[in-house]
Amino acid sequence: MQTVITVTLNGESRALDGPVSIAGLLATLGLEARKVAVECNEAIVPRSQYTATWLASGDALEIVHFIGGG
Repeated sequence: MQTVITVTLNGESRALDGPVSIAGLLATLGLEARKVAVECNEAIVPRSQYTATWLASGDALEIVHFIGGG
């Protein structure tokens, strides 16, 4: 069953088709899991838990991209 959930993503409200995991959200956003860090409700989510961590309405997420350079 698909429902709409509303989360805060990097400070902006966003409606998502749910249920969705962090891995699903990253795929929807076109982001590679190995190139980002994700915080959900002020707790860092281990990369190994992205597929097992399901989002709910009201969750606050911060996604940080790793940038290489020198």
